[in-house]
Amino acid sequence: MTGQASEKTCCSPTCTENVRVMGEQAVKKKKTYSDFISAKVPGGIALLGTNRPQITDDGEDPLCKKRLKPFRIGQTAVTNQEFREFVDETGYVTDAERYGWSFVFWSDVSKLVPATQGVQGAGWWRRVDGATWKDINGPGTEAEFWHPDHPVVQVSHADASAYALWAGGRLPSELEWEHAARSGQGDVPFPWGDTDPNDTDNFPCNIWQGDFPYFNTGLDGWKTTAPAKSYQPNAHGLYNMIGNVWEWTQDTYWVKSRKKHVRQRMSKMRGFKLLKGGSFICHRSYCYRYRIAARTGNSPESSTTHQGFRVVWDL
Repeated sequence: MTGQASEKTCCSPTCTENVRVMGEQAVKKKKTYSDFISAKVPGGIALLGTNRPQITDDGEDPLCKKRLKPFRIGQTAVTNQEFREFVDETGYVTDAERYGWSFVFWSDVSKLVPATQGVQGAGWWRRVDGATWKDINGPGTEAEFWHPDHPVVQVSHADASAYALWAGGRLPSELEWEHAARSGQGDVPFPWGDTDPNDTDNFPCNIWQGDFPYFNTGLDGWKTTAPAKSYQPNAHGLYNMIGNVWEWTQDTYWVKSRKKHVRQRMSKMRGFKLLKGGSFICHRSYCYRYRIAARTGNSPESSTTHQGFRVVWDL
């Protein structure tokens, strides 16, 4: 199984070749939203997209208005400790564990790991045998890199969906995710408003500072994941809706376009799932997708060190 990356993106390397089709594991609903720290998001007219697109080929515009019912959403992305409780109770085995490998950012690959294979077009992503949600950066790295209060990573769309079902909920739609992130502020690019993060003095979220992909100054406090509950929450009390880890949604990734190169890209991404929010390796010079309307897609079986998720519960 090898990896490929879409044009001009650090977002999500993709498992594309010789992927084994695996049956879904039986997971039963065991919890309700009362077992988790969540926030109620009011319904009403919700905004989707933006009239101020930055990456038009991603389908960020136009701004649409749709009616939405109220729901509850996790205050944070699901943490390592929460995912461990799920695994301990159900015996669930993640896709990365079953495949035997996953993607790790080049600078985080353990020195204990032998030579690795890079991703075509995005060599900073490396295939690492034995990388899982416990050994995030490869075998023997749990003690150094696994933190109970950080968001769980190295989880596929199926893994995220299974957890959400066990938690009595589901993954959010793109509309729900954007509505929760905006918290009633209108067509703003960020959960805190209009002001861009930068490399010098404004660090409202966990993204890259420095020269991507070679050097990260970590001036925002973190060079990889930050605790799921860090930085200032938005008006709904939600943490890290932007930066830290990309978050899986229930929606299929698709971009409607008349442009030939976009249609060609979409033909190679059929069945991909939508992720929102950006991650700790996003930087404006290369991947300005740490915005509410920004979006990316990845194959549902893919997992990386910067993809996680949060749960939504219907009311």
